[in-house]
Amino acid sequence: MSVQIAVIDDWQDVARDVVDWSLLSGIGQVSFIHDYPSDTAAMSERLAPFEVICVMRERSRFDAALLRSLPRLKLLLTGGMRNAAIDLAAAASLGIQVCGTDSYKHAAPELTWALIMAQTRNLLSEASALRAGLWQQGLGGDLHGKTLGILGLGSIGQRVAQFGQVFGMRVIAWSENLTAERAAAAGVTYVNKQQLFEQADVLSVHLVLSERSRGLVDAQALAWMKPSALLVNTARGPIVDEAALISALERGRLAGAALDVFEQEPLPLDHPLRRLPNVLATPHVGYVSQQNYRQFFAQMIEDIQAWAAGQPIRQLG
Repeated sequence: MSVQIAVIDDWQDVARDVVDWSLLSGIGQVSFIHDYPSDTAAMSERLAPFEVICVMRERSRFDAALLRSLPRLKLLLTGGMRNAAIDLAAAASLGIQVCGTDSYKHAAPELTWALIMAQTRNLLSEASALRAGLWQQGLGGDLHGKTLGILGLGSIGQRVAQFGQVFGMRVIAWSENLTAERAAAAGVTYVNKQQLFEQADVLSVHLVLSERSRGLVDAQALAWMKPSALLVNTARGPIVDEAALISALERGRLAGAALDVFEQEPLPLDHPLRRLPNVLATPHVGYVSQQNYRQFFAQMIEDIQAWAAGQPIRQLG
């Protein structure tokens, strides 16, 4: 057996060294592709030779048109057990097996708190000033005694809430599926949507992107927020109405935002969120940690081995 295997979306050129890909030497040859996503025609040409493709989360979109253009493709693997960029129904109709991996559950909450603390204490501007030969540019904010609002109290939201409790914050939460009982079990106060936005000094988004959550943080929700509040989004960009957020930040209607996710990724070079002084933005690195990548790629190797043996595991769809 000599299967052609592609590891794509390897933007940082790190996949080769994270795990031991020689474990697949008896199955086939592994190629690493570092290009950013492109249009369907370019993606089709780039991926045409491969029977197995490993994708990193939702960096590349595998819709029905692209899947139909890859007649050799038999197995599609994704980091994580959910990938909205893959058309699972189309894959199934074409006989393409889709499998996933587990995720390291601490990476995103840790990045969320790195952003909250950095933005609250003006660490980026203070560090940049120090490098420029300056000293103490302003006053940092405080967290103890403030209110942390959690939009979506799932596994990640609960971990973020726990960190907030350690910092002495009052933690409140809301989502359409959340109940007062579930919130209380996590030591969190349940509020309604308007109360969440009105009361939060820091509001952190932790919802799964769906048609119901798309655009949920809209102009009305942002208008409810305190002018001194900070919005944090490490979930998915389209949950927040980006145009409404930019308007609120430009008008000083919101003190700041800390963002790891965006409507379009990679973020265009001329995008306003690259230049606004009250925005701390990172390039979707919430899941980009050593432990998470080891887990993703090690389990992709396991998935390929199981598929080659005729016993696929961690199947999606």
